[in-house]
Amino acid sequence: MKKTIIAIAAASVLLLSACGADESSSDTTVAAGDDTEMVTEAGTIVEVAQGNEDFSTLVAAITAAGLGEALSGAGPFTVFAPTNAAFEALPAGLLEKLLLPENKEVLTKILTYHVVPAMVMAADVAAGDVATLEGSTFAITTDGGVKVNTSNVTATDVPASNGVIHVIDAVLVPASVDVASL
Repeated sequence: MKKTIIAIAAASVLLLSACGADESSSDTTVAAGDDTEMVTEAGTIVEVAQGNEDFSTLVAAITAAGLGEALSGAGPFTVFAPTNAAFEALPAGLLEKLLLPENKEVLTKILTYHVVPAMVMAADVAAGDVATLEGSTFAITTDGGVKVNTSNVTATDVPASNGVIHVIDAVLVPASVDVASL
């Protein structure tokens, strides 16, 4: 978990230093290992995801769905972000089908199902049903660790200028989407 946070923080620093300073970004303190802390300027949720190779598939999906601008907006958003490994665990060929232009609507539903239209830090997470940007709800449980439906939350409170990212180990699919029909 610390490795992921360190990688995100380092990537964010590199990304933002390459892009120049943005006065609307806020300073954020991120644990950088042991007892060391580093201060970074967090980019938007999309910029933070772009700066972490563990989210390259998520970024490709966001791009294919045309959600980059929306998720770079003011927010605030909480994104439960699946890693590349989570996408790799999907049934064979499903990801490729989802990325096709003719499946953009289905992909958009799946991705917006990972987004809560509010900032929810880990300390504020409580068990119950949570409304998503997609329009339906998912279930949060907190017994034996935090789960979103059946997905485990593996890292929390990754800062972004327009919200926060919590890392999950599976791709969430809303009940209204039948991926078997693709």
